[in-house]
Amino acid sequence: MSEFPTLPPHMRRSGFDPDPELEALRDGKGVGLVRTTAGVDAWLVTRHEDVRAVLSDAERFSAAETINFQLPGVESSEEERAALRAGNLLAFDPPEHTRLRRMLTPEFTLRRIRRLEPRITCIVEEHLDAMERAGSPADLVPSFALPIPSLVICELLGVPYADREDFQRRTGRLLDVAAPVEERRAAQAESRAYMAGLVARAQADPGEELLGTLVREHDDLTTDELIGIGDLLLVAGHETTANMLGLGTLALLRDPGQLELLRKEPDRVDAAVEELMRWLSIVPSSTFRTTTTAVEIAGQEIGAGELVMCALLGANRDPAFLSDPEVLDITRGAPGHLAFGHGVHHCLGAPLARMEMRIAFPALFRRFPELREVESEAHFRSSSFVYGLSSLKVAW
Repeated sequence: MSEFPTLPPHMRRSGFDPDPELEALRDGKGVGLVRTTAGVDAWLVTRHEDVRAVLSDAERFSAAETINFQLPGVESSEEERAALRAGNLLAFDPPEHTRLRRMLTPEFTLRRIRRLEPRITCIVEEHLDAMERAGSPADLVPSFALPIPSLVICELLGVPYADREDFQRRTGRLLDVAAPVEERRAAQAESRAYMAGLVARAQADPGEELLGTLVREHDDLTTDELIGIGDLLLVAGHETTANMLGLGTLALLRDPGQLELLRKEPDRVDAAVEELMRWLSIVPSSTFRTTTTAVEIAGQEIGAGELVMCALLGANRDPAFLSDPEVLDITRGAPGHLAFGHGVHHCLGAPLARMEMRIAFPALFRRFPELREVESEAHFRSSSFVYGLSSLKVAW
């Protein structure tokens, strides 16, 4: 692909596999300076142990300090940057991060998520029914992988599902690192404007959905914070799980032995989800961190005030983390993988994502036991910050 030379090593892939340059960095020095898609240099940390250490240390590796960096071609005032990051948990360190997360955590506890299980099961079955009625072949991405998590997060947040095409289009543009900066900024502005309308509606008449609950129960949240929280959850809530469903299905279809094992022993689905998360690592890296003091990682000295990124893909395929990391093996369950991040920024929605996948994968393969890939090459989203598929033709 023409954009590959401009992508940093942690974002380049050959199908499911990491780029050899990323593996060479991890197996060699472990840390290296790379030119990021933002047009600035950052230290890329690649080994499992080192990535865990960085993500566990919010004091020396700050998410909040990164706001002070002016990215090339993006001129903004301190006030504008502060408004844009309000409510975005990924842009804060404790204690401010703790304050925001504490308000959201009750909505994402395993006990609360389990209440959604019947509704998620119903949504999955409805989409399988629609696929069956439409007949073989089908494109799994728009018919199954994308709409299920989109509908779930819409119902959870209180977002009209009728708006899904617009927010999916904006999100796709926002996450496409090959798109011009102006287009990505426009998509970001549109997304915030849309969420501002939903927040205003919730403030006027708070319902039982998440936005309404936050308005009712947390009057200390500012409007900008509510917009930021809603925007982050909407993007993360459908984009990541959708790509896991599409890419995970393809991975299993291309590994008949693993798929047959899952079909024969459906109780392995939890372990299979964890291993697919590790092996695919659809979010290839952490967000930027800024060093608050001089540090040393894998023997590399890094000064204060420098950007650091963690290669989750490299860490999850680290042979020092587990044996045969390049092999998809659903029997191991991949305990300790970093696909959901680590530390204070560990993915808030992980219980919801796990439940959606735990329900959707077995249901798909039960309904279509002869499911197969139609085309020899699926359409990978090579330039997106969240790796996945734009299309996957299947038949049964």
